[in-house]
Amino acid sequence: MILGYFEDGPNLVTMAMNGWAEPDPAWWLNLQAQPDARVVVRDGPRLVHARVARGDERMRLWSRWREIDTGLDSLAARRSSETAVVILEPRVSPNL
Repeated sequence: MILGYFEDGPNLVTMAMNGWAEPDPAWWLNLQAQPDARVVVRDGPRLVHARVARGDERMRLWSRWREIDTGLDSLAARRSSETAVVILEPRVSPNL
């Protein structure tokens, strides 16, 4: 699965969208059930812990997405529920 993301300090930030369709994407449902994961980015694999952004943090990160995609709000309006902003926080493990 390929996801768009940006870096926010040590975290990776993405959105749980399913082509702007109603249901949440399967990868997000899986991360909600088991938030520890391994992702591969340009500089190699990373172990992460997923969580949803809430409140002021979500507003700040959504604003960053608006800078990347000026049509974001109109696309998100296609969904009846709020699109989750997903934070992938680094976690430490001796083996990647």
